[in-house]
Amino acid sequence: MGKLKALDENLNLTDKRIILRVDLNVPMQDGKVTDKSRINKVIPIIKEFTNKKAKVILISHLGRPKGKVNKKLSLEPIVSILENLLNSKVSFCNESHGSITVQKSNKIRSGEVLLLENIRFNKEEETNEEMFAKELSKIGDVYVNEAFSCSHREHASVCGITKHIDSYAGKLLSKEVNMINMLTNKAKKPVSCIIGGSKISTKIGILTNLIKKMQTIVIVGAMANNFIKYRGYNIGKSLFEKDQEDLLKDIIKKCKINNCKLVIPEDVIVAKSHESEAKLKSLNKINDTDLILDIGENTVKKIYNIIDESKTILWNGPAGYFELEKFSMGSNKIAKKITENTNNKYLTSIAGGGDTVAAINKFGCYNGFTYISTAGGAFLELLEGKILPGIKVLETNE
Repeated sequence: MGKLKALDENLNLTDKRIILRVDLNVPMQDGKVTDKSRINKVIPIIKEFTNKKAKVILISHLGRPKGKVNKKLSLEPIVSILENLLNSKVSFCNESHGSITVQKSNKIRSGEVLLLENIRFNKEEETNEEMFAKELSKIGDVYVNEAFSCSHREHASVCGITKHIDSYAGKLLSKEVNMINMLTNKAKKPVSCIIGGSKISTKIGILTNLIKKMQTIVIVGAMANNFIKYRGYNIGKSLFEKDQEDLLKDIIKKCKINNCKLVIPEDVIVAKSHESEAKLKSLNKINDTDLILDIGENTVKKIYNIIDESKTILWNGPAGYFELEKFSMGSNKIAKKITENTNNKYLTSIAGGGDTVAAINKFGCYNGFTYISTAGGAFLELLEGKILPGIKVLETNE
């Protein structure tokens, strides 16, 4: 992978229009934002540009309007949140391209912010239409991508625009890319990975890539049920993915070849339903009516030892149904242990994926990780070793 093009820190940005591609795709309910994490993340970046007297033009999407205007997916409700957090005026444009937008981008004062309407209201965005990308480039003088989470998409505001305007990788985007590259190429060993999720087939690319680079892989969550069943234990009514035996066999074989230790739970928390009582059971005690909903105490101890032995760790996927208190012990203890070791400077810790971040937030450990990615798909694709189109276009040819 090439070096990312960064904006020169000493560049005079006074009166320059900076097109900032951000990810403001936040959860909304009844027109109100329910989680501001993604907005909070870009506030320091916006402030840095406004302090340098630049005009900041924000491009983002919200949801999947499929190229049609959908008032429920308007970015307008985000204006007041931005104003609050930035402590300054934020203008809104009902359009996201065209002459009116260009006029507005010229009209705002130095150090002010203009938020454009949902870019995905235009079908040309997702088809990466050349003329549309060129139109977008007219809104600014410089383009900066701070939307790592969209960089696996070949969209006009991520890829096409870079052909028509001076374009750079933003600080957050560069940090994220560098972190994942470090994890998969230059991490301090031993490197371990705790990986969960409901489907093994969706994580196969990541597992295959990580097996070659990690010393230990711990499988938790519903994904572990496949391995427990494969090893001949009853998993009762637990969630698992059918017809994946060949895949499991292949993962186990690859771990042996690459000398990567594969760890699965040795005891679990079960219940008859989400509402009923939680019980700790060893694998040979699981019966036909049980649902596996968390890892057990011995498994937690084993994971503690692995965390203690590791210099670098990746966590992607909670250990159980953490939304309910009685099934949250595994995820809670993993989050707290990683936090403790990270704070004591023993560990470099990286976490990613929506559910994992939600669990870390729930247990108050957000500041206890070296790096937390909120990017979802882009994070996982980079872990798989894939080339992301939005990153590729920002690489220098040096």
